[in-house]
Amino acid sequence: MTKVKTKNCIKSDKPAVISLFCGAGGLDLGFKQEGYVIPLAIDSEKSAIETHCFNFEETTAVVADLNEIGPVGVLNYAFASITEGSKIGIIGGPPCQGFSRGNISSDPNDLRNLLPALYVDIISKLQENYVVEFVVFENVMGMKDKKHEEKYLQLISGLSGLGFEITEKELCAADFGVPQNRHRVIVTAVRSGQGYSPVVPVKNNNSLTVRDAIGHLTEPAFFRKDIMLSEIPLHPNHWTMQPKSPKFSTMNFNNSASRSFRKLNWEKTSPTIAFGNREIHVHPNGHRRLSIFEAMLLQGFPIDFELKGNLSQQVQQISNAVPPPLARSLAKALTHSMNLR
Repeated sequence: MTKVKTKNCIKSDKPAVISLFCGAGGLDLGFKQEGYVIPLAIDSEKSAIETHCFNFEETTAVVADLNEIGPVGVLNYAFASITEGSKIGIIGGPPCQGFSRGNISSDPNDLRNLLPALYVDIISKLQENYVVEFVVFENVMGMKDKKHEEKYLQLISGLSGLGFEITEKELCAADFGVPQNRHRVIVTAVRSGQGYSPVVPVKNNNSLTVRDAIGHLTEPAFFRKDIMLSEIPLHPNHWTMQPKSPKFSTMNFNNSASRSFRKLNWEKTSPTIAFGNREIHVHPNGHRRLSIFEAMLLQGFPIDFELKGNLSQQVQQISNAVPPPLARSLAKALTHSMNLR
């Protein structure tokens, strides 16, 4: 195969990172902030890759279905961006809907639940031509539930069989400077026999509230089909759906546990930002749903980050994203584990 030298071959003392199921790049952003170079990112959603390209100019971001291109396809993309034989890390969080506890009809045989096994197969293939120093895998807590336990144990045994020392943790984003109670399973794996220490992210005691994150913002624009970017104030993603339900006029949100009408509290952290089509959390004032930009801030994204695509695509991207401050804590813990600068 002819290996194509590209602009992404940036020198760094840290392993180059390949991001699988990259989405908008929340996990990637944390690693970038910690000084890691990300030559390659792959996701099947075109709008997510448009977002990634905009915010990570140095990365080759590819629209591809990993089920279709398989491990060999990932290896071929890696050849075009990373010198063969280099040290690399692999990060990613496969789509979680098949494992989600919010999906009451979740099926252990959901095809999406096969993606962790594919993740292991891709790592195995990359090991043939690269030195894989570390792996990060993120997913919902439901992956460890009894009905999905087999898939989770296959992931752990698969990584162990490839020669990694594994650290399993259940982390909450609120413990890492994110104003959101987002609990996730995080598996980190480092190459065995290198004297690497366990990967232990350091928590941030600076507890933030919804008010801290979005209390200073002006009102957003309401979506309509012919809306112009110039009509959206403050930030390109500061827009939301028209508040059509009578509940917004009466502000009757007594059933705060409802997924469709979950009203935020100014003085608390936000519940998990995981939105369905009409389930975007209600603003603390009760008069509308959150804007995309407000959800981004509640995820810990910086103000200079932008999501691309239409409103629905942006909803999906922010829902699936890993909070960047949590991602940076993971990256920093890996740097410490591998005794890198």
